Amino acid sequence: MDILLFLAKRFIAGETFEQAKVVVKGLNDAGFLVTLDMLGESVTSKGQAERARDSYIQLLGDIYKLALNSTISLKLTQMGLDIDDAYCCENIMKIAEAAVNYKNFVRLDMEGSGYTQRTIDIFKKIHEVYPENIGMAIQSYLYRSKKDTAHAMENRHRIRLCKGAYKEPPDIAYPDKMDVNKSFEDIMKELLLKGNYPAIATHDERLINIAKTFARENNISPDGFEFQMLYGIRRNLQKKLLSEGYRIRIYVPYGRYWLPYTIRRVRERKENLFFVLKNIFRR
Repeated sequence: MDILLFLAKRFIAGETFEQAKVVVKGLNDAGFLVTLDMLGESVTSKGQAERARDSYIQLLGDIYKLALNSTISLKLTQMGLDIDDAYCCENIMKIAEAAVNYKNFVRLDMEGSGYTQRTIDIFKKIHEVYPENIGMAIQSYLYRSKKDTAHAMENRHRIRLCKGAYKEPPDIAYPDKMDVNKSFEDIMKELLLKGNYPAIATHDERLINIAKTFARENNISPDGFEFQMLYGIRRNLQKKLLSEGYRIRIYVPYGRYWLPYTIRRVRERKENLFFVLKNIFRR
């Protein structure tokens, strides 16, 4: 428990918005963009889902009132995806409507592969109504992701590219890290060339340098994309990129469900634990 509490203090911005807003303000003052993630997933009742939905709508209002430079990110299982797809879509539609009213943006996180197509289907429905205020994530370790990216670019979807953090079978995901990285690089270059303000979410300095070089060689402005990194991870690298004129968005999780969140991430995939431990003493 002590080690989990230590990890939480380093990588999670507190249990309440009152605590998180201090972190966001500090990051904004330093020049960073932020996306806030209210921890919680895999809800099993409509009451839980609706409380999460209403909390996110309140969060959008608080961000607006305090003039924080922060978007929001959420998981569909927190909004009732395990209960009913149409019900989940309804909840997210209400959050997206609030994002329009508060001039903000909602990113749908990707979860395990069993949710991938359902997440994309719900995203498409919301994108038809609120195309400027909704985006989603694509995970480079899935074989299907290049095809999903091509479809996303055709339809001007806003994409956050990440590697993926869930344990997946080798028949649907690359088991080898080198293949995951190669897929990430290929998709990243396509998004930089043809995407709609893509978000490159990685702490891998080699891939970051490839992105910088590729953008420079293809006359892609630093304003045309952003890098995204986790709160508390590679902080010196975050500052370095910011000083070079790149847009950096910090993904800031908070909430009272930090313990189940941390335990689940560690249990899901050993690489998650190795990644965190490797970065504890790295600035």
